[in-house]
Amino acid sequence: MPNDPAAPARVRHATPEDAPALVELRALMLAGMGTDPGPADSPWRLAAHAWFAERLARGSVVAVVAEHPVDGVVAAAVGAVEQHAPSPSSPDGSHARVSTVVTRPEHRGRGLARRCTTALLDRLRAETSAHVVELNATPPAEPLYRALGFSEPRFVALQARLR
Repeated sequence: MPNDPAAPARVRHATPEDAPALVELRALMLAGMGTDPGPADSPWRLAAHAWFAERLARGSVVAVVAEHPVDGVVAAAVGAVEQHAPSPSSPDGSHARVSTVVTRPEHRGRGLARRCTTALLDRLRAETSAHVVELNATPPAEPLYRALGFSEPRFVALQARLR
């Protein structure tokens, strides 16, 4: 059966067996953000594989993938719940962080990122106590996230690199 990117992809919960595909998709996302992911045997990839497999098995990471009938996993959205000090907007301190949303180039333009992100948000609502979801958006993805209800936080987010 020839590669048919137009064939429908099924959106489903990710499992630990999806770890290799999630690592490859994360490398693709990082490359698209201007970070060289390095070769296939880069140490971070082995660490990321273990991270995804362990956390998906424990349920401490929430992930959704789009699986194409021929090409396998072609898109994903990954989120995790982090604990912060409680506040009025988050009584138990739970915040969710989306760290990976990506679609393979040959499958883009078919709504897979939207479907995966929507399914991820639905899971975060249903399965966690998080009241707030944060993410960093690349300029091309910003309209998608805004359409899903994301907006700028009240205060600017800043970073300092420690290493």
